[in-house]
Amino acid sequence: MAVFVRSSLMPASAAELAAWHFRSGAIDRLIPPWEDVEILERPVAMVDGALARFRMRKFGVPIEWIARHHDVQPGVSFCDTQDAGPFSSWHHRHSFLPQDESSSMLEDRIQYELPGGLIGRTVGGGTVASDLEKMFTWRHARTRHDLQHHSAFPGERLRVAVSGTNGMVGGSLVPFLTTGGHDVRRIVRGVADHARGDVAWNQRAGTFDASKLEGLDAVVHLAGAGIADERWSAARKKEIRDSRVNPTAQLARTLAGLDRKPRVLVCASAVGWYGNRPGPAQVDESSSRGDGYLPEICEEWERATDAARDAGIRVVNVRIGVVISARGGALAKLLPPFKMGLGGSVGNGAQGMSWIDLDDLLGVLRFVMSADVSGPVNAVVPQPCSNKEFGRTLGSVLGRPSIAPLPSTAVKLMFGEMGERLLLEGAFVAPARLQALGFRWTLPNLADAFRFELGRFQ
Repeated sequence: MAVFVRSSLMPASAAELAAWHFRSGAIDRLIPPWEDVEILERPVAMVDGALARFRMRKFGVPIEWIARHHDVQPGVSFCDTQDAGPFSSWHHRHSFLPQDESSSMLEDRIQYELPGGLIGRTVGGGTVASDLEKMFTWRHARTRHDLQHHSAFPGERLRVAVSGTNGMVGGSLVPFLTTGGHDVRRIVRGVADHARGDVAWNQRAGTFDASKLEGLDAVVHLAGAGIADERWSAARKKEIRDSRVNPTAQLARTLAGLDRKPRVLVCASAVGWYGNRPGPAQVDESSSRGDGYLPEICEEWERATDAARDAGIRVVNVRIGVVISARGGALAKLLPPFKMGLGGSVGNGAQGMSWIDLDDLLGVLRFVMSADVSGPVNAVVPQPCSNKEFGRTLGSVLGRPSIAPLPSTAVKLMFGEMGERLLLEGAFVAPARLQALGFRWTLPNLADAFRFELGRFQ
């Protein structure tokens, strides 16, 4: 029987480390972005006999995995054993070992047996050992990131509503908050699951179930049509605007009319506010608005929160940069050509790329819920890069050349105005307000962010 052990020091007490693992959302937070895994059943509570069911795909083949929890010792450890799945046997103990009041050791110890006896061990043993090392290096890093971000406001437990939970950011924010101990409800279009506490949003009528928004601490509004999902026709540009400005104004008016208003409305915006600003000079929250369609949309989007602001609700407009995640966005679109050695700079490559890893973006959204800040906040890392540097770094992490430029003329032919504004233009944006408030990034280095998202740790 093979044994795998991974231990890492964590920036939280053993009690808080254990609580993070025992809370709803931990399973979601611990699935690496490169794995094709669907959660079929989550344990209702972390107790002996609770089941977790997954469907994963390996080389295109679906595999169902059923894990049964046992030997559950709250605050100390728990185990899960494979009831059904790809291994002949699998026993996994998760232990949370005290170090001092503010740190602990996370230990994952796995005993497993591959199917096929000696042949299975000979053929697949090395691959499985390598996959486990990669997975648990990533899982421990993710756990560390989350614990660091939650430690900014220790012991604070918020009641939060989140819109846009079908998107990459909103869908990640919910389990991030629940593992931090917060009470989260989703703002959903159409039929709401009242047992789960969902807030109904009738998009056609422009109404929200105000009763479910009473008495919350924070509302996070992330909904909006994907800006890079398709070419910009006149109709598409109107949809992009209307999906941001109108619902934001409707939500702001709803919150303003509540008897028990939330303390804060955190609303997404974008660094598109700054327009095209050739470097190397940086812009920050004190800089003027740029010119063109994207800056104009961002200004309308931010002004749509005025009703909430006028009602005394603290409003934060988070201007989000390029979000680094292997699950979606720019990185997911770039991976296929870069893996084939066909990546490179776009246009002349000098345009600014102001970016942030998804884990740190979630940390920013949590941070501004409680920090003494209002108005615009740039959600980017302190060191933006050029498009050329972005491509060169991605190629280096993948071990592929990045010398195949995409000329400006090709961008305009392929993507039209959307490509011209999103790919050929940019700005070097600084997070001046986050820096002044003492926010701590977990992945401020571009190569480290790519390595984390892609599991390229060696």
